[in-house]
Amino acid sequence: MMKLSLAISFLKHQFKAKTRHGVHSPFVYRLLDEVIYDFRAKTVYQEIEQLRNDLEQNKRCIGNAEPAAVSHLAMKVSKPAKLVQLLYRLVADLKPGTIIELGTSLGITTAYLAKAAPEARLVSIMENSEALSITEKNLKTLNIRNVELLSGNSDDLLPKLLEGIPELDFILIDGNHSKVSILNYFKCCLPKMSNHSMMVFKDIYQNREMKSAWQEIKSHPEVSVTIDLFWIGLVFVRRAQRKEDFFIRF
Repeated sequence: MMKLSLAISFLKHQFKAKTRHGVHSPFVYRLLDEVIYDFRAKTVYQEIEQLRNDLEQNKRCIGNAEPAAVSHLAMKVSKPAKLVQLLYRLVADLKPGTIIELGTSLGITTAYLAKAAPEARLVSIMENSEALSITEKNLKTLNIRNVELLSGNSDDLLPKLLEGIPELDFILIDGNHSKVSILNYFKCCLPKMSNHSMMVFKDIYQNREMKSAWQEIKSHPEVSVTIDLFWIGLVFVRRAQRKEDFFIRF
């Protein structure tokens, strides 16, 4: 059940949000019309969702301090199908050469990202080292070969990883919901972004810290376009485009 504070934020968002018909930016309108609102079924969705169904039946427990069943993680932690399929479409449209994912979980989202850009280099950082073997197995089951999994703390691993990446095309920031960490990830990645790069933040209304971090990101002078879909926020650095923030129904 949606928490009361989150439900209130959702209603406020819906009140001011628009569809493609209320958007006058050609860049954002095309993205909405051709990508975000493309709800057609795709074959790739079926094979990944079948894997999700299998994980939801897996009663194996992982974790020592707070053990949890794989089935619980698959149902409660993994992103909903509608959301990960949107990420698939965004990546397929962008055609990135480099993708970074912070917050791997069991690899469902990772699989969607990898299938959307099979020629890209995809690096995924996961906090739960015990889930690593499960994620590796899941990716192998789907015949995915272009993913590099790193186990550890994103705060430590991301800056080192970015040192070897001249330009960052797509980054998904998930997992850590503290304002300090979110803003640190944003500031680390920003210098690596180009006019065609996309940064995606999940759970931007999850708590006060996330909402505050999202507002700071939107107001940053180097950020030109943001698209607030409530569940996720898209950030662009399009230096020739005037600054605009869009609230969109999804």
